[in-house]
Amino acid sequence: MSEKQRLNLDFEKVQDLRYGENPHQKAALYRDPVFSGACVVNATQLHGKELSFNNIVDLDAALEFVKEFEKPVVAIIKHTNPCGAACGETVLEAYQKAHACDPLSAFGGIVALNRECDAETAKEITSTFKEAVIAPCYEGAALEILKQKKNLRLLETAPLSKTSELDMKKIVGGLLVQDRDIMDIGDLKTVTKRAPDKEETDAMLFAWKVAKHVKSNAIVLARDEQTVGVGAGQMSRVDAVEMAVRKAGERSKGANLASDAFFPFRDAIDAAAQAGITAIIQPGGSIRDDEVVRAADEHNIAMVFTGVRHFRH
Repeated sequence: MSEKQRLNLDFEKVQDLRYGENPHQKAALYRDPVFSGACVVNATQLHGKELSFNNIVDLDAALEFVKEFEKPVVAIIKHTNPCGAACGETVLEAYQKAHACDPLSAFGGIVALNRECDAETAKEITSTFKEAVIAPCYEGAALEILKQKKNLRLLETAPLSKTSELDMKKIVGGLLVQDRDIMDIGDLKTVTKRAPDKEETDAMLFAWKVAKHVKSNAIVLARDEQTVGVGAGQMSRVDAVEMAVRKAGERSKGANLASDAFFPFRDAIDAAAQAGITAIIQPGGSIRDDEVVRAADEHNIAMVFTGVRHFRH
């Protein structure tokens, strides 16, 4: 990050918005004239109603999510959190798996793809109500299908690449500036008696990438590169586990769990074990790590530490 003592920002107005987060708030969209990468502000809207303030915020979250993955991936975003996300051999498979995670929450969601949207995927998307779709490109037949939904917002971006620009958050009277959270984890440290097998490791690494994009406290349950339960924005970590388990239902049995930060107590591990979780990935670093690891050993849960935290406020 720059060590400059003065930060000068220059943005150009793109448009006034109908309103902000709520109808009583006025709002406008501004563009950074220097940034030329794939982003919502630089995307081309191909169809649908004018973007709202909340659409833009959710589309930004959705697009940054799918930039994380090399394989075909689809994310369905509600209120900046992924309610469903999955990789697949094709975007159609990825969409079907993502939507299956939480169909109830996916209603009215924002859909992001990191590959071209084809006709079969377009049919799946339009089978239930969605607010918007963002992708690097669309097949002609897919556009014909999607445009049958008069109000569905369709956005096309530049080719995708990870964003490295500084992350900024406006606060009253000031501005918080930080490096963007793009760090990849290095070697995983197995801390339990049982090490995870390859299937568990792959699922945990997928869940770990998803957890990075879930509001803290964040818990993600996954298997076969598919989310099956997400606990987002909870004030206690055990509550986040219980929410993810409730969302997953029977699918929590044999699933793998990612936590964006360490577990302060063993209660969340006990709750995960009761739900049938087999492996856990987390940063480690709690003063009660030994207690947490003992709990995992008692339940024959494999646990690995990353040494990296992914708080998202």
